[in-house]
Amino acid sequence: MSRVGKQILNIPQGVTVTITPTLVTVKGPKAELSRPVIDAVEIKQEGNMLTFNPRRNDKLARSLWGTYAAHVKAMLHGATATFEKKLLIEGVGFKWEVKGKELHMALGFSHPVVMPIPEGLTVTADKQSLTIVGSDKEVVGLFANKVRAKKKPEPYKGKGIRYSTETILRKQGKKTA
Repeated sequence: MSRVGKQILNIPQGVTVTITPTLVTVKGPKAELSRPVIDAVEIKQEGNMLTFNPRRNDKLARSLWGTYAAHVKAMLHGATATFEKKLLIEGVGFKWEVKGKELHMALGFSHPVVMPIPEGLTVTADKQSLTIVGSDKEVVGLFANKVRAKKKPEPYKGKGIRYSTETILRKQGKKTA
């Protein structure tokens, strides 16, 4: 039994949910989000409440039951508010800036790293921090992970790109005799 799947989700005021056999659409004041669904999970709307149940008793239906509940819960939150990830950069000469719909980074390579910013995200760059804001939790997290993957923090000096909530376990360097 899925603890997440058993939860009953309340639909906030001003948000409409449309459920079809292959698609769930959540429309609110901030955004309109949709996600394809498979027939293994049944999503019911009763008034302003959503319930989730597996249609069959097989491994696929049981595993996706809580997953779809978590996705719809994030969609309900994203329709009324935004998600935010904050990244920090450390290192001599490491910098980033937003130019139009692209993120330009200098990460110690022989070339600049340029990443296109996905549609629906707002990215702001300060001297040491990068803030990614958007309505879709999955897109925000995926873009933040892609930026972090360009220069992961190293354990000796802590140089690189890290999340603001992340702590780097530092290793001791070589000892002199």
